[in-house]
Amino acid sequence: MKTREALNRSYGFLKKKIVPQLRYSQAIYEDVLNSAIPDNSAWLDVGCGHHLLPPWRFEEEKKLFGKAGVVIGLDFDFPSLLKHKTISHGVQGVADQLPFKDDFFDAATANMVVEHLDNPKIQFAEINRVLKPGARFVFHTPNETGYFARLRRLIPGVVATKLAGILDGREADDVFEIQYKANREDKIKVLAEDTNFEIEQIKLVSSDAVCSIIPPLAVVELFWIRLLMRSSMRRFRTNLIVTLRKKARQRLG
Repeated sequence: MKTREALNRSYGFLKKKIVPQLRYSQAIYEDVLNSAIPDNSAWLDVGCGHHLLPPWRFEEEKKLFGKAGVVIGLDFDFPSLLKHKTISHGVQGVADQLPFKDDFFDAATANMVVEHLDNPKIQFAEINRVLKPGARFVFHTPNETGYFARLRRLIPGVVATKLAGILDGREADDVFEIQYKANREDKIKVLAEDTNFEIEQIKLVSSDAVCSIIPPLAVVELFWIRLLMRSSMRRFRTNLIVTLRKKARQRLG
């Protein structure tokens, strides 16, 4: 633990020197949620896992959920629901067939979930169905054209699981198969049109170095991330934060 803390401090120093404007993508996602989620709303978090924000943002997560009237977390993995400490209600299920009535929620979110969807057209349509007209669907996911996603495709599942444990401290049961079927700007635009959403915002952002605890690799990665800050390199950034809005019903006649 002390070694990891020392490596994290070293990374913080390198980050400040090489790319001081860099923010963790989860922090940017948190900012988007704070502005996008209405007060006293009915909020659905799809693939909620056992937390919305990183564990060290637990108090901020409580405040964020506290502004909503009710928060329902949906996940296929029941043990994850049992671990979740901030949602109002946990529901075991899948996004292919949401167990909720039409036009029920004021907002829906998905944090690092969309990359695992096997049929996003069906799953986006289901999310749209349970949202009220004009309600937002906000999701945070890897960018398929970013360097992390490209490398991730090349790594076998067993190796990826071990690396996630070393680099992120994640348990093996918290690593899932990737699909990347809705993880590119052009794919999202097509999906939005096909599932009755309009695009409010697509943010392509860079996040912290994947190899943050390996100083020599972190230096190389941070210089690459600094290059990605240029507008001409936008499409190669690591993460997408997308805000979709359910289209209002068209009046007949």
